[in-house]
Amino acid sequence: MQFLNAFLVGGLLCLIGQVLIDKTSLTPARILTGYVVAGVVLSAVGVYEVIADLGGAGASVPLSGFGHLMAQGVRDAVDSDGAIGILTGALTSAAAGIGAAIVFSLTAGLISRPKEK
Repeated sequence: MQFLNAFLVGGLLCLIGQVLIDKTSLTPARILTGYVVAGVVLSAVGVYEVIADLGGAGASVPLSGFGHLMAQGVRDAVDSDGAIGILTGALTSAAAGIGAAIVFSLTAGLISRPKEK
């Protein structure tokens, strides 16, 4: 059941993104940014926690999950460090994912050979 819930929640998030790409004039960059902001807003009002509990990886892997992770990091850092947590919390909570993305993309860039168009 856990896999089915992850598939359905993740699929629904992808479906919303695909409809936005097909039916609006929004660029993919704006849609991706909108997903991160939506994750932050839904986390702030307490809705994304319910979605993440239901969908598991289906809710935490997409970009809305990244926004939720950053919002949670800011909330935790403000509770422990005060106002400075506003500036440090988001990157502290997402540091492992950001670091992995940088290392993997650098590695792929170094071992691959680009083709000229």
